[in-house]
Amino acid sequence: MSKANKRERQRQNREQRREYETQLAKRRRMWKTARTFAIVAVPIIILGVVLSLTNTSNDSSSSGSGGCASVTTPPAKTAGLSAPPQTIDPNQSYSATIDTTCGTMQVAIDAHQYPISANNFVSLAKQGFYNDLAVVRASKDFVIQTGSPDQTASGGPGYTVKAEVPTVKPTYPVGTVAWAKTGSEPPGTAGSQFFIVTGSKGSSLPSDYAVIGTVTSGQKVANRIEQLAPSSGDGALTKPVVMKKVTIATKGAVTPSSAP
Repeated sequence: MSKANKRERQRQNREQRREYETQLAKRRRMWKTARTFAIVAVPIIILGVVLSLTNTSNDSSSSGSGGCASVTTPPAKTAGLSAPPQTIDPNQSYSATIDTTCGTMQVAIDAHQYPISANNFVSLAKQGFYNDLAVVRASKDFVIQTGSPDQTASGGPGYTVKAEVPTVKPTYPVGTVAWAKTGSEPPGTAGSQFFIVTGSKGSSLPSDYAVIGTVTSGQKVANRIEQLAPSSGDGALTKPVVMKKVTIATKGAVTPSSAP
């Protein structure tokens, strides 16, 4: 091999060596960057996964479909009360806060137009009768029903009263709160079970059901509960919903209501 060829071969070898070392240095920098990113990113990713799983677990344990908490039906209560004396002032403004596992509803109680009906509801609520009672019925586009101490659709407080029925139409518009009764009981019969009208079918009811008042806030909660009606359209809910507490508030004198 001539000296010229030898020098050319050496030059090529040097260039190849430099190119190899350059590529090697690039790979080293790339892996160093990747390792640094992994050290920072992996804990963040792990934290995100843990938080996601925690939130999912919390959501699953505290909230079911439609925003209702997952609960079990409380045990039945023993009820043997007597009809309450008439103690409310029909010129006072009464309201009820109904706290359920699907949310909270506010009800304006019409004590002026329906004093016996209102008195019965206020008395039961103030005794804590409604605390921890299940919603026992949901009917699509119609009503939800609660207030039974035995957690079925047949329970009562141990008495009934004859309360006032509406005389003005529309008789039971959406949001109406009224006493539930059986078909064989006289019009206006009130025990402890009441219903909240959630849909247009309420307009088909005869004027036999004593009115308590009207939902003023949280009607969407009643509608949410109605969505748990069985596939038949009417009956026990597909998952338990509990009325946790009913609280009564009183304000000063009010103008007579023109509501039905």
